[in-house]
Amino acid sequence: MESTHKAQDEQAPREEGPAPDAPAGEHGEHGESGGLFIDAVQGHQRRFTKLLHFTHSSTKAAGAMLVAAVVALLVANFGDHEAFLEFWHMHVVAGVGPLVGEMSMAHVINDIFMAVFFLLVGLEIKYEMTVGELTNIRQAALPIIAAVGGVLAPIVIYSIFNAGNPETAHGWGVPTATDIAFALGIMALLGNRVPNGVRVFLSTLAVADDIIAILVIAIFYGQSPSLLWLAAAAVVFVLLMVMNRTHVYSLFPYLAVGVVLWFCVFMSGVHSTIAGVLLAFSIPSGSRVNLRSFLKWSGDRVQQAREVYKPDTPVIAQGEYMETVSSLSQVARQVIPPATRLEHKLYPWVYFGVLPLFALTNADVAISGDLGVMLSSPVLLGVFFGLVLGKPLGIMLFSLITVKLGIASLPQNVNWRHMLGAAILGGVGFTMAIFVANLAFPEAIMVSEAKLGILAASLVAGVVGFLFLLGQAKVADAQGVAYVTAYSDDVHPQTASAEVDRAGEELLATLHDEELERELKARLQDGSHSAEIVVELPHEAAEAAREDALRDEACDVTGLSGDERR
Repeated sequence: MESTHKAQDEQAPREEGPAPDAPAGEHGEHGESGGLFIDAVQGHQRRFTKLLHFTHSSTKAAGAMLVAAVVALLVANFGDHEAFLEFWHMHVVAGVGPLVGEMSMAHVINDIFMAVFFLLVGLEIKYEMTVGELTNIRQAALPIIAAVGGVLAPIVIYSIFNAGNPETAHGWGVPTATDIAFALGIMALLGNRVPNGVRVFLSTLAVADDIIAILVIAIFYGQSPSLLWLAAAAVVFVLLMVMNRTHVYSLFPYLAVGVVLWFCVFMSGVHSTIAGVLLAFSIPSGSRVNLRSFLKWSGDRVQQAREVYKPDTPVIAQGEYMETVSSLSQVARQVIPPATRLEHKLYPWVYFGVLPLFALTNADVAISGDLGVMLSSPVLLGVFFGLVLGKPLGIMLFSLITVKLGIASLPQNVNWRHMLGAAILGGVGFTMAIFVANLAFPEAIMVSEAKLGILAASLVAGVVGFLFLLGQAKVADAQGVAYVTAYSDDVHPQTASAEVDRAGEELLATLHDEELERELKARLQDGSHSAEIVVELPHEAAEAAREDALRDEACDVTGLSGDERR
């Protein structure tokens, strides 16, 4: 395992561009090796690469939401809360001529921006249903059934506290959802010291959770629907599906018609964010380019560009060369499916813009008056214990039943202690739970009590779940092992897993073990989309991995990159 490739190292480029797992579309635009760019822009490229990694980091995204929530809590309890509320309730007017509408800034975030968030959620669900875990019903059975348990148990616990009160009983949907961004962001802190199966289980469970939460919102927490507007929404959705079936691959028509769909759903009384999910399901997940033909065609274009290139002539004067390269670039961009392009474009805006804004406007819980009365509220207790106890209890119970009945087995390299850690992280509700709380309760005091329960439960579940999995990661450290995952060429992993995937690639590059690489490739040849192997680290590599893990955890606290720390 300690074989080296000195010659390859000596020929390595001076600077590296985005890693192979950088967001889709970055490779073509920014290159993978330093030799691709002139020396004058190497510094710019390094900074841009760092920015890409930062804005596609699940841990940094979770940190941004946490900071926004803390700021909202501080303002609500120690700042000018009235001015804060007035600002977010200030109305925004938009329109042309007679078509003028107005909406408070808080509603713009909750009804418009969050529809974009649900669009991204829908794209993630579609990914899982197309090439992810939801394509294999046997593999998906465990997290799906566990998600059902993780919904039912919190409902039971919430109802124990609130069944006798008709004003609060309707809030049973609040503790049922898992915040996928926070949960996976916390797990990403552990890097490749926990099996990929744990992350896949939690992410698939959270996706199933999201599907259930979307159905709950649409069925139980909307207004009395207008059949006329629902019919209009149905017609628009059919139009989107016709566009899909007639192979419209440009994103603009879908987004333009999607705005109309949002308006129809908004006017119908069903919560408008559902439009985002419907739009996601209509956007094509295939490529308009024949990939087999593209390989030969692109090779021919590269050869043609090589033949017409004149090293001593300024590029602006090489018309034939620029025309050839331009045609290659235009077609290459179309290789990436529209759904994938949109997901990667939306990710930084949603996780570093929309969700922090949502946290800022919705986590402002003012803890005033009789704190004892607030903490003894059945709403707060039902939400808190529903998330902290109900989630892990339901997930573990239904998982155990599923495995014992032989319906599914535990993921590769995953034990029940890993499962318990993931189940505890399932109690991190935050975004989706707060969203449902805003819809479930008519009284502001009940909403505040529910939000306080959500924030407290998410904090407890996040810390306890992380510490529990950290204990398992330290066991792996003591054994000198790490977990490395590879993906087949026809699968682009989701953005949320980019950090861990990059760490695995860096680990393999450090070990220079051709046998490991061949083993990974062999496992991918059986038709699997991904494969994981347990890497036994040499003593020196294990020590370096532990030091890197400690630096990475410090990085996530300070916000510094590895290069900046060094």
